[in-house]
Amino acid sequence: MRLERRSHVPLALALAAPLIAITVALLLAGLLIAAAGVSPLDAYAQLFVSAFGSRLSVTETLTRAAPLILTGLAAAVAFRARVWNIGGEGQFYLGALAAAALGAHGFGLPPVLHMMLMMLAGAAAGLLLLLGPLALRVRFGVDEVVTTLLLNFVVILFVSMMIEGPMKDPMAFGWPQSVPIARDYALPSCCRARGSTRALRSRWRWRCWSGSSRPGRGSVWSPGRSG
Repeated sequence: MRLERRSHVPLALALAAPLIAITVALLLAGLLIAAAGVSPLDAYAQLFVSAFGSRLSVTETLTRAAPLILTGLAAAVAFRARVWNIGGEGQFYLGALAAAALGAHGFGLPPVLHMMLMMLAGAAAGLLLLLGPLALRVRFGVDEVVTTLLLNFVVILFVSMMIEGPMKDPMAFGWPQSVPIARDYALPSCCRARGSTRALRSRWRWRCWSGSSRPGRGSVWSPGRSG
């Protein structure tokens, strides 16, 4: 038995494959929900309403989905180049930290140029993080899957240290978050998302299982600010 890559994937198959995968996932999850004594239909209805039931819900959903989508697209580009970059999470966090650091302070630039500078700083920070794994790969043949994956934990701890230390907002009443991005340098928002802020927050609760750490919550990078 040998697996061969298809030279052409029919459009119907390309559309049906993800739909079938989603359907199977919902059915399996529904069995677990039913086993817990809850109606799967009611649970899925509540899930849909919570995510898309109002303008505020849609804004919150997009706010939380945007980092995942953009990080996934970045990983897809690397995978197409046959580079197995598993460090997208850490590169995103470090890029967000760099952008937040620039966004909290003005340099006399027009807002549009300052926002472009923030974006370039974020991209440059993620690129710099990749230089180490790339150098190890080229010079010593170290697998980039291992190095990029392990760097995620290093960066998460570094970001947490920075926003609980040098970059901590003195007006945050003890909450670990960076100084808010100036209003002129923040992307416009269609709605004020619930509990969001124009700052980089740290919400990690670390647990150790089998010698590894797992974050309880991720950092929040949101365009709006709560009142």
